[in-house]
Amino acid sequence: MSNADISIWQVDAFTSKPFGGNPAAICILPEFQSDEWMQNLAGEMNLSETAFLVRESDRSTYQLRWFTPNVEVDLCGHATLASAHVLWEQGLVAKGSEIRFQTRSGELVCSQSDRGITLDFPASDCSLVDDEKLSSDLKSAFGITKATVYQTAFDLMMVVQSGESVMELRPNYQALKDIPTRGVIVTSQDDRDGIDFVSRFFAPRCGIDEDPVTGSAHCCLAPYWSKRLGINPLVGHQASRRGGMVRCEVDDARVLLTGDAVTVLEGRLMISLADLRGERDKT
Repeated sequence: MSNADISIWQVDAFTSKPFGGNPAAICILPEFQSDEWMQNLAGEMNLSETAFLVRESDRSTYQLRWFTPNVEVDLCGHATLASAHVLWEQGLVAKGSEIRFQTRSGELVCSQSDRGITLDFPASDCSLVDDEKLSSDLKSAFGITKATVYQTAFDLMMVVQSGESVMELRPNYQALKDIPTRGVIVTSQDDRDGIDFVSRFFAPRCGIDEDPVTGSAHCCLAPYWSKRLGINPLVGHQASRRGGMVRCEVDDARVLLTGDAVTVLEGRLMISLADLRGERDKT
């Protein structure tokens, strides 16, 4: 397969309309390239995530890796949803068939229905943070004094008093870079019709000041709010500038996340699949 045969798509995930939700780049390769090559392409795309897919012998099973502009990550929801959307839309997997992704977080199964695309992800527990300095530094970075701080599988989570508090946050991104975590979830119960909780997600250490819609964060948000509010399923609104809705259902140690996706761009790579480090060594 030559570079002229390598397509790349930009997909808005967790939205039914273009220019909403969270954009991801999707690149299907004959085999994974070097980490440096994929990291450089993710930096070139400059989206919160670029997903790289390699098909296995089973046409509905793909290996999947996710890169931010700065680092590879262990789990990403919106780029997984976008990947499944592209595979069905391009006819690479039959519509209605499950897609199985082999990832650093285990096997992730995606299904399709009239409700949207559903991701079957591992649930994430959270525990209270007892490090007073860490909690104080985190609150200071957000300019707030009242919040409960939790540790999740990947991130820190702050539960604040109101949805208005979440939406009005103006964090100090430079200070957040000094917090030892992948990202920070800030959340509150929401009393708007049809919405159970609201959240925002910040990850400047990964090159993402604010992520528009974060599927992996809902692996913790959904179990937390389901238990606290006594409801299941439930709906979360991620209140970034682009914004997005995530329909959540907790199923024991799994979380089902459902959303829509829209393809906004398709292109072809005009660069070689050669290892970029080797190319630079020649210059």
